[in-house]
Amino acid sequence: MKKLFTSESVTEGHPDKLCDRISDAIVDEILKLDPNARCAIECCAASDRLMLMGEVSANAQVDYEGVARRTIKEIGYDTGTFAYDKCGVTVSIHRQSPDIAMGVDSSMENKAGGAPEDLLGAGDQGMMFGYACRETEELMPLPISLAHKLALRLTEAQKSGTLPFLRPDGKTQVTVEYDGKKPVRVDTVVVSAQHDESITQEFLKKEIMKNVICVIPENLLDEHTKYLINPTGRFLIGGPEGDSGLTGRKIIVDTYGGRCAHGGGAFSGKDPTKVDRSAAYMARYAAKNIVAAGLADKCEIELAYAIGVPEPVSVYVETFGTGKASEERLSEAVRHIFELRPAQLINALDLRRPIYRQTAAYGHFGRDDLDLPWERTDRVEALKDFLK
Repeated sequence: MKKLFTSESVTEGHPDKLCDRISDAIVDEILKLDPNARCAIECCAASDRLMLMGEVSANAQVDYEGVARRTIKEIGYDTGTFAYDKCGVTVSIHRQSPDIAMGVDSSMENKAGGAPEDLLGAGDQGMMFGYACRETEELMPLPISLAHKLALRLTEAQKSGTLPFLRPDGKTQVTVEYDGKKPVRVDTVVVSAQHDESITQEFLKKEIMKNVICVIPENLLDEHTKYLINPTGRFLIGGPEGDSGLTGRKIIVDTYGGRCAHGGGAFSGKDPTKVDRSAAYMARYAAKNIVAAGLADKCEIELAYAIGVPEPVSVYVETFGTGKASEERLSEAVRHIFELRPAQLINALDLRRPIYRQTAAYGHFGRDDLDLPWERTDRVEALKDFLK
């Protein structure tokens, strides 16, 4: 049975991703000075104004406005009302709530005389999902993988001068045709690219086809593939001038393009004590190693936590009928092989480092252009040994 599935991505100049990038740039600056900092930073951008909001508890003094303006400049907003040196910036950042800090600093188990790994409680309740499948070399779903590659290529063409008429904002979307469970071809490609007024739509389409669409492997394209490039006709006004932006509003773009469940929590702007971020990374790490070990062709893992409690309240594994071991045994393996308590998983993935800015666009997972610890497959043999 043939069926279609679609995923989207956006460039770092998209107003939501601009906010994600600023939030993570601030997190990185804080972690450079204090690796044990607690922070949750959110941004809102619209028209000619940026608002920075959130909470920080750290032994660090950071120029929040300066970080924001540098990030806006790096992305490419150097003209218009939202130019890095013209937009207004409002800062409203305070210390973390003591009620939250109490549970994170000293977990329920630690208060009862627990072990050192019990010292750190989960920073919030909630559920986080990780996923992996065999559709690509990086073990990601093909639609989101291609959408990210197109979005990244748009930005590279803009910044390198290959397509000097491009501006920072842009969106991509890829529809893949499946024959059963196997991806066989790309059915539709959508690219919306902000551009200067000086060019025609015909020229834009020609150059996008030549310099951007080329990242899609030729064997996935055929004479029936449809290309929709700037389908509204033009895209002159972009970024916060064209639409408002908000940190944490592109959670499906950040993860798996809608191919699996999502717990609802965003990543950007959060330090690793927030399990919304760190446990989602660990869930991906575990799922990817299970698929890389040949124990399943598809794997979805849910981890769930209660605030102030280090041990996950549940570990759920779903292999969609592709598992080489029972899901009960795979759940046992995940609990045994992977570090699931907040203090353990932070140490295992070395998350108290300024590594987050680079993840704020083009996906947090399947990034073969970055060295991200949750993308490693170094637990394959341990999983196989456990399940012998």
